[in-house]
Amino acid sequence: MKKSKYIYAFLLLFGATSCADMLDRFPLDALAPETYYNDEQELRSATNNFYGLFPGAPSGYGESEDVVCIFTLPEAVVGSRTIPTSGGGWDWGYLRNINFYLAHSHRCPDTAIRERYDGIARFFRAYFYFEKVKRFGDVPWHEKAMASDDTDLTKPRDSRVFVVEKILEDIDYAIAHISDKAELYRVTKWTAMALKSRICLFEGTYRKYHGIPGYEALLDQCIAISEEFITSSPYSIYKGGEKPYRDLFSSMNAIAQEVILARDYDLGKAVVHEANYNTMASTYGRPGMNKKVVNSYLMTDGSRFTDKAGYETMQYYDEMQNRDPRLTQTVVGPGYTRINSTTVESPNFNSSTTGYQIIKWVTDASGDGYMKSSNDYILFRAAEVYLNFAEAKAERGTLTQNDLNISVKKIRDRVGMPNIDMAAANANPDPYLSNVETGYANVTGANKGVILEIRRERTVELILEGFRYYDVMRWKEGKIFEQPYLGMYFPGLNQGEGENRFDVFDMNDGTLLDKDKVDICIYTGKKPSGAAVKNIRKFYKLGDEFRFTDGLKGNIIVHDVKDEPRKWREDRDYLYPIPTQERVLSNGNITQNPNWEDGLSF
Repeated sequence: MKKSKYIYAFLLLFGATSCADMLDRFPLDALAPETYYNDEQELRSATNNFYGLFPGAPSGYGESEDVVCIFTLPEAVVGSRTIPTSGGGWDWGYLRNINFYLAHSHRCPDTAIRERYDGIARFFRAYFYFEKVKRFGDVPWHEKAMASDDTDLTKPRDSRVFVVEKILEDIDYAIAHISDKAELYRVTKWTAMALKSRICLFEGTYRKYHGIPGYEALLDQCIAISEEFITSSPYSIYKGGEKPYRDLFSSMNAIAQEVILARDYDLGKAVVHEANYNTMASTYGRPGMNKKVVNSYLMTDGSRFTDKAGYETMQYYDEMQNRDPRLTQTVVGPGYTRINSTTVESPNFNSSTTGYQIIKWVTDASGDGYMKSSNDYILFRAAEVYLNFAEAKAERGTLTQNDLNISVKKIRDRVGMPNIDMAAANANPDPYLSNVETGYANVTGANKGVILEIRRERTVELILEGFRYYDVMRWKEGKIFEQPYLGMYFPGLNQGEGENRFDVFDMNDGTLLDKDKVDICIYTGKKPSGAAVKNIRKFYKLGDEFRFTDGLKGNIIVHDVKDEPRKWREDRDYLYPIPTQERVLSNGNITQNPNWEDGLSF
């Protein structure tokens, strides 16, 4: 049984509470400032409350953008977002508590201790505002605990440029003052460096692709802090065991060699999540990897799968051969067995919209069932920082092959994949990754090829870790949400007659009807019987679990845009709308984001 190191306090911050109300509220769990904040124990207790800002495990394994298709797509992907009356992410309670702490921590007479915990508080203020800028763009900057009559409660939004400057002031203070002792479940100097790397990459590339001046300086800061992390941090890429990539996410206790910060889960203390249930249960989201992402995984020799003749119509078993090992450590592959099991299983189409059944974050069967998973959730890890470094250098135009050697190569070495060859990538950019139907349309310039390869690597390495939506936002590639969502390819149902058609498909060794393997049968009309299907383990009726793009053959089609149109508005959808209640309460000082029509006259 794993031991829980820390208990994070969670604050109830959502609902119809206004920005002004939340900013004016005395923290309910705090003691009077006249008698508190005196020593390290009290400062630690106060700052522990801020850890609730971090996302829980569902934000990772629940990722549901274009890379993973779930049964019901999110509104942001479909293009059906509406302007909320309240809520909608416009919540400020954590900021009130952080600023209140910073206003009173001076009561602690030990300067070193106070600065350390002030650093943690300012880390969380930076994190808080980073999430707000990503979602809304311009937001009002507040750095003081305000009284009810403070006019700043209804101040206008500050520019994202100004807010990001203040964020970086906070994160630099955190880096300078937080302890550099590596701890899995507490914010450290290394966590702060990783966050700065994340912030600067996001904002630098966002400004570059959205035409906002000043992206160069931010990319330079990302490069500098990421390189410092790579060369001086105690973290490295985990390579242990037979399947190190899989094990990194299924491990009950986060692997400290690579993981900078994790959220601690413990079944014995009922601190749990539902990763296994989300992936394995047929009654849940049915997440399945999108075919375009499956196609983007390279061959083991580093060549492109999509350069192979006939890749579009290649069946499951064949397409899974000699691929980047991370593919079959992320989805069910041929010969798949659960952790701590020897039973061979095939993909469960009842649990996956595309047939490519997700196994990232999945543990052994002891974690099955609703809210039975308790493996730690990774919040920051070294591989992300390495990827940030490579991408920032490529976007800045300063990338060298040696830069790739100290970053991407280390990640690929984990699974025995060759490094990106910068010269080769730029000489021959991948047409699949630049195609409007399957890739990124906005990448141009001399580094187009290597930028596409780094995006491939980022997608493969960080899938289902909660990055995808805002990666798409910063790259200004929202139109990819309109791309077709597809699953496995099947050549057709060639047995039977009339309405009763069927065929059998081997998912494990390429030998049909091998009694020792797990095969499936797909049929229409009446379920087939007899010798032709005597060894079939699973039957699927076409039209119930899935349907094909071309009648009785083709790719599994998911959320067909003909039936479920998805529309991305380039002039509006990169930012979320401001709730109308907040606009009213500010007397119009809080303006609406561009082209979101809320019916208000100010």
